[in-house]
Amino acid sequence: MDHECARLLPAVCAVLADPRQPVADDTCLEKLLDWFKTVTEAESSLLLLQENPCLVELLSHVPNLQDVSSGVLSFSLRLAGIFAAQEDCFQYLQQVELLPGLFGAAGPLGQAVWAIPTVRSGWIQGLRSLAQHPSALCFLADHGAVDTIFSLQGDASLFVASAAGQLLVHILALSMEGRAEGHTCPQGGDWPMCAQKIVGHIEESLCSTDTPRVTQALNVLTTTFGRCQSLWTEVLWEQLSPLVARLLERDPVPAPHPLMDLLLCVARSPVLSSLDRGPWETAAQALSCLGPTQAGALALGVLKLQLCPQALRTQAFGVLLQPLACVLKATAQAPGLPGLLDGTSEDPAVVDALLSSKSSCAGLLCRTLAHLEELQPLPQRPSPWPQAPLLRAAVTILCLCDGSAAPSSSVGGRLCGTLAGCVRVQRAALDFLGTLSQGTGPQEQVTQVFAILLECLERPDSSPTVLKKAFQATLRWLLSSAGTPSCSGLGPRAALFLPELFPVLQKRLCNPCWEVRDSALEFLTHLSRHWGGQADFRHLLLQSEVPELTRQLLQDPESYVRASAVTAMGELSSRGLHGTLTNPEHPEAQQSLLPEFLHILSADSEGFPRRAVMQVFTEWLRGGHADVARDTERFVATVLQVVSQDLDWEVRAQGLELALVFLGQMLGQPGPHCPYTVALPKAVPASPLAEALGALCRVRLFEFAFRALFDCDRPVAQKSCDLLLFLRDKTTPYSSLWEAGGSPDSASVEAALQRWQAGEQGQPLGDLEPEAMLAALRSIDLEGLRGTLAQGSDHVEKSPQSLLRDMLATVGVLQENQADCY
Repeated sequence: MDHECARLLPAVCAVLADPRQPVADDTCLEKLLDWFKTVTEAESSLLLLQENPCLVELLSHVPNLQDVSSGVLSFSLRLAGIFAAQEDCFQYLQQVELLPGLFGAAGPLGQAVWAIPTVRSGWIQGLRSLAQHPSALCFLADHGAVDTIFSLQGDASLFVASAAGQLLVHILALSMEGRAEGHTCPQGGDWPMCAQKIVGHIEESLCSTDTPRVTQALNVLTTTFGRCQSLWTEVLWEQLSPLVARLLERDPVPAPHPLMDLLLCVARSPVLSSLDRGPWETAAQALSCLGPTQAGALALGVLKLQLCPQALRTQAFGVLLQPLACVLKATAQAPGLPGLLDGTSEDPAVVDALLSSKSSCAGLLCRTLAHLEELQPLPQRPSPWPQAPLLRAAVTILCLCDGSAAPSSSVGGRLCGTLAGCVRVQRAALDFLGTLSQGTGPQEQVTQVFAILLECLERPDSSPTVLKKAFQATLRWLLSSAGTPSCSGLGPRAALFLPELFPVLQKRLCNPCWEVRDSALEFLTHLSRHWGGQADFRHLLLQSEVPELTRQLLQDPESYVRASAVTAMGELSSRGLHGTLTNPEHPEAQQSLLPEFLHILSADSEGFPRRAVMQVFTEWLRGGHADVARDTERFVATVLQVVSQDLDWEVRAQGLELALVFLGQMLGQPGPHCPYTVALPKAVPASPLAEALGALCRVRLFEFAFRALFDCDRPVAQKSCDLLLFLRDKTTPYSSLWEAGGSPDSASVEAALQRWQAGEQGQPLGDLEPEAMLAALRSIDLEGLRGTLAQGSDHVEKSPQSLLRDMLATVGVLQENQADCY
């Protein structure tokens, strides 16, 4: 601890120990605790207390106060735990009889303040810090702390209850530390008394008829097996697994979710999964006993395991497929479900869940589809994967939702009524259908997929979120059906589907709902990006009204739509598809979008369209767009001039990205920055360098970058710093060429930069020569500036001295203006 902090600390402790003083807020107390943790990690806690007796006085005085605030008491409990974590300091605090007054029966446990959750939480956290050595275990046993922790597991505060369970796990692990180092492990009867007490409590809780107690025990076991991989956990599981299995014999099964979490945790443990009495038999029993919702989640967890018995995997996959099997059976036109899964039969519990209520049906189907969507891309998914039945199930569910399904039973009729217009299930089914595009299916089924997707897009009553999901699924199926695209044409399925799709896309671009227009524009952008160079796609697009409708949306009243329209038109323009062609052989006859985009950049009142314009301009410059290539310098100069006045920092940052692209084209591409490597600058011939620097001056890139270097928004300044460092590295080896005839006069530039740094950025730099620019560039400590920008804006105020002064200033202990206010 430095001298200034040691000088301020007694006054701070006096403030905290005085209930009449207004105590600093909880944030200050948390910062103070963080500081003490840092100090005790670097120094001896015992020495710290001996050199600062005010801390001991504070900890001994606070528990005896009648009107102590709950925040200060909680702080004191946690602070004592931090100090007692070191065993020699623990012994010292025991000698002065301080710890019993804080954590024993004489402490806050018997006081009215114990009713406040903050105090109970502080007591638990203090013990958690304290329990780091064997001496702490004796203290816990002597003062009945473990029994108090047991009671706090059922605390009304969920935070306190969770912390109590975590503390029990920590104490159990500390008790068993070092007792399983060899190949043998003592049996439960030979364990330390503290561990035996905790295990006995868990056993009692597992046998209890009180579901909350069962939940607490299961949570403690899950955390224990998740954190501890020592051999003693084998003995613990062997002892408790029969009690866990017995829970599955109850009706209903108590705490199904915590039970499922425990079984999966044990299955993932490399120590426990290989035991003779491992979790597999219990997991198989759970899959049979749990309800459809819990069983589905457990089945997914089992199928995601890297190592698992094949019989259990087969059972789990069957459980996961049960809801879809019921749906297919209820709507099948012919008996039987060939190809779904041999042995998959209808479960009455699943049927009940599907038919009991709309919310139950929708919840079960959504969870099932989400589980299968998560499982599909995994390498450990079941093989063979039933692609065809799953496609049929997804299409059938969408048909049930839009009312076009043909039920073959009373169950199917009830499902039609239950799922009709269910947006939640439609979204889940479309997501799953999009995931299935990664596989292959029979031609007839793929045709059905495109048909149902087109129907979803055409339906006038489709919700905006369903349409967005339908566009996304359609795109995935189009891309997968095309295989490897070629410039000569589309795939056969896409060639048949797109002529039907473009009229629908035109209608959606005119939809009164802005979310629908936005989704349609995003879909068009992706289509153009993938197929913009293919003749068949170009022909279909240019024969439609889509380009003109998209251009009209540049004036849409909704800013999100305008931004998406800018992105779409930028992509179309890059492909020469942004307008109807009077002569398809001469795409250059299309009207340029550059003036319209420049108008949006300078005049649009919302930031989203302006950001989109800058992203398009950057891509145009990077890709050599025709409108940019005609006069690149004029384009860059115009854009930078407009962007420099923009109030949106993201637009200014994107302007620096465009400047960096231009800089790379002039001097060579910048490589990835790594602070641990030093790379020699790549040589640029003197003549091209002179031409490039002249171009940079003409587009006023130096002025733009220097102004951004002192931007009030840190991301902009950081990006400018990186750009200028790249520019300096490229030009430094040739500085002698510029200074051969004498040092350039850069005094006026440096003076202007100093004014800009002080916030006076109204005056431009004027017409400057490359020599003066390079000299000014070398005069700036860019590395130091980058280090400053990397620091938090409050790095000065975060110092402990500032914190202590602020706490004292709150009660007027400091005089005049000695506090750091932030």
